Amino acid sequence: MDRYSEMFARLNDKNEGAFVPFVMIGDPDLATSEAIICQLIEAGADALELGIPYSDPIADGPTIQAASIRALSHKVTVADCFALLGRVRAKYPSIPMGLLLYSNLVMAQGIDGFYEKAHQAGVDSILIADVPIREAAPFQNAATANEISQILIAPPNATEETMEKIGEFSKGYTYLLGRAGVTGAETAANIPASELIERLNKHNAAPALLGFGISTPEQVKSAIEAGAAGAISGSATVNIIAANLDDTDAMLASLGSFVQAMKAATVKG
Repeated sequence: MDRYSEMFARLNDKNEGAFVPFVMIGDPDLATSEAIICQLIEAGADALELGIPYSDPIADGPTIQAASIRALSHKVTVADCFALLGRVRAKYPSIPMGLLLYSNLVMAQGIDGFYEKAHQAGVDSILIADVPIREAAPFQNAATANEISQILIAPPNATEETMEKIGEFSKGYTYLLGRAGVTGAETAANIPASELIERLNKHNAAPALLGFGISTPEQVKSAIEAGAAGAISGSATVNIIAANLDDTDAMLASLGSFVQAMKAATVKG
């Protein structure tokens, strides 16, 4: 079993869903970023979704755009990100780690080369935000060749054909969008997730994690009650970093408390 399968099996045995925080690698700088990622794991995150800084993140709102700008201001490179991931993987061998990024970052390294480096760094999954399913074959092939799960997005307006393709090709987990638009904690998830999850299950898609607009324990609980296998929270996590740039100790403590509260909401029943 891969790390995602092992995680979902373990959580099912405990009657829990997954809580998966997102942060940008290198935000606000590499050393602090590594401490942040380790803190998220130590506080109880079940898996990690991690960004690589990019100058034109079209799917992201201002919070995560600002995180990219902070990291890029310290000249954080893709190589820096992979080196950091390798150190985290050595310290935490069992936690699933996924990348959420943009196609230009992959293409600049060569698709096969990027996926090979990701595998060497211990990455479990890759989600490319600006590649639709109909154009995903080259990335899926590279993922398969490097034992990486290519994560697919289930949008709230997905056609039945899209759902069928997600069922056919999804691995690891399915990223279920809680709403249309760009990332951000300012706008809450508002899609009737249960209907979308039923459609995904009908096509035997990988377990659904609900993202976009997840910022409170109540939203995590609602996602799991709707049938999601867990929830992803990005902008709310990154907001904590942005609010504590001058006090790393306070930042890490706040992140720890946030993860613990969000994780506690995953308990079913």
